[in-house]
Amino acid sequence: MSEKKVGFVSMTADKKASESIPKIGVGMIGQAFMGKAHSNAYKKMPYIFWPPAAIPELVTICGTNAEALKESARRYGYKKYTTNWKDIIQDDEIQLVDNGTPNYLHAEPSIEAAKAKKHIICEKPLALNAKEAKQMRDEVVKAGVKNICCFNYRVVPAIVLIKNLIMDGKLGRIYHFRARYLQEWILDPNFPIIWRLKKEYCGSGALGDLGSHIIDLARFLCGEIKSVMAVAATFIKERYNEKTAQKEKVDVDDAIASVVEFENGAIGTIEASRFCPGRKNYNTIEINAENGSIWWDLENLNNLWVFWRNEQPIETQGFHKINVTESYHPYYDKWWPHGHIIGWENTFVHIVYNMVEAIINNKPLEPYIATFEDGYRNAVICDAILASAESGKKEICKYE
Repeated sequence: MSEKKVGFVSMTADKKASESIPKIGVGMIGQAFMGKAHSNAYKKMPYIFWPPAAIPELVTICGTNAEALKESARRYGYKKYTTNWKDIIQDDEIQLVDNGTPNYLHAEPSIEAAKAKKHIICEKPLALNAKEAKQMRDEVVKAGVKNICCFNYRVVPAIVLIKNLIMDGKLGRIYHFRARYLQEWILDPNFPIIWRLKKEYCGSGALGDLGSHIIDLARFLCGEIKSVMAVAATFIKERYNEKTAQKEKVDVDDAIASVVEFENGAIGTIEASRFCPGRKNYNTIEINAENGSIWWDLENLNNLWVFWRNEQPIETQGFHKINVTESYHPYYDKWWPHGHIIGWENTFVHIVYNMVEAIINNKPLEPYIATFEDGYRNAVICDAILASAESGKKEICKYE
């Protein structure tokens, strides 16, 4: 009996087909946490959403530490690196600017990118305050470029499912929204002062860092916020500056708690703190409505806890868990088989996918993607919370 020969199959034709897929040049401003997370998304998106409308080409990464930057460029796969973000704006190879810098560097590079007709993804919060955010919003609208404010929890599949249930009327009238975003990482009074603890660099503390995320989820799921009443606290008022060897004042909030009123009549609570021992990245939301309740926890992001008032026998009525990996997962067919979960980092893959599709097909972003308009409205609410905490009075959120 003759043996059947097994040989190698040439992939030359497929390689040529891949090379015919258009490319979008990406310039990444920021080499740290978000630079890493976003770079991962650009590399992963094409083979998850295959065939992609375009392949992101990592052209240039920008940061402040030249030696570390060189290693980041090599590690993430960028062709070039620079310590001057203006090089990215002026580079004709780049069509998409990704701004993952600290908050005080969001406005100028994003505005200049818009003026250069480059599409923009900017990390949250969009700006130091609403005035700055409005200027950014106005510039991208004027330029007509695609723009995303990176509130990535919107594209967690469980959150998209909640949104769809609300839009389909399954929950009925919404009565309550409550959210907490709690961390512990600056509890130690010996933790040094960093940019996240200086108002000129971050705008606000736990509010902008954590609270802005759950404010965005409140708006996304339950509608516009009309007014707020809030308190804020700074528990450790001075911290050591390792560069100057001096103690400096902490002039931002360590924690905030706010009551919010929605335009549709619902009420809610929003709490953010970085002083909660044992809480690593504890972001939870609960919605109570006419027909039931829904509860979600970021640290268990693929599951929803749902209670329906009239769909269970009284003997077994209660919250039940849904694993959001079935057909209502908006991208379930792109990822793994049912029951195989996706992770936090893949929210950025969804964002990159939406941006690439919008650019190549010249279409609007999906409705569950946050834009600079959302970033601006979020900033209005954050400013109102800080104003209420200072005045002790209810503040009306005024949008322009």
